[in-house]
Amino acid sequence: MPATPESSAGAADVAVENDYDGFAEAYAAENETSLINAYYARPAILDLAGDVAGRRILDAGCGAGPLSAALRDRGAIVAGFDRSTKMVELARQRLGDDADLRVADIAGPLPYPDAAFDDVVAALVLHYLEDWTAPLAELRRVLKPGGRLIVVVNHPVILKMEQREADYFAISKWSSEYTFNGQKAVLTYWHRPLHAMTDAFTAAGFRTAVISEPHPAPEARELFSDELARFPSGAFLSFLFFVLEAV
Repeated sequence: MPATPESSAGAADVAVENDYDGFAEAYAAENETSLINAYYARPAILDLAGDVAGRRILDAGCGAGPLSAALRDRGAIVAGFDRSTKMVELARQRLGDDADLRVADIAGPLPYPDAAFDDVVAALVLHYLEDWTAPLAELRRVLKPGGRLIVVVNHPVILKMEQREADYFAISKWSSEYTFNGQKAVLTYWHRPLHAMTDAFTAAGFRTAVISEPHPAPEARELFSDELARFPSGAFLSFLFFVLEAV
């Protein structure tokens, strides 16, 4: 969820679910400077990742590549994939023709050997999937023993904030409309309660090391003073961040 949703919609109203090829350029442009992505999700991921110099990192659902670029700038050896061909094209423009970028679907087999990476980042991608079993198994497969999986998903309270009558404990599908750089788009998600997330991580062979509800970057308070005026603590609910260790 890259921005505050403008309205909620039933999943049946969505013709093509999560059609990133259709709004890739607008999405990428919006998220270069947005509060939710540029000053909240990406800084929090980089803080959780810590010192990545020399580490091989897979950016799962890399989009247009801003996180891959930031990790590479910190000395990581980065590979990335995305289901959207257009997103991968934009990432290649950012990272260069020699970057290891591929079109692949996190819901299917991944084109990497076993134990290829020290870390995997799956940011804002798992919440599009109803079933996490096979994707988590693949992410565990491509990680070295002891490697880390950093996961960012919609905070499970978001559905209740959007739809007060919704059943928090049910795994359920819901959609919201956004405007990215002037272009309207609909994103469709699968809500799952917190215990369902942690149960899935454990079943896939991960130990939950960190669960984080971070503040935005310090400079966000001045840059987005109107949006953040409603949050005296400086924090708000949007995503939930995990650091998982492959066991």
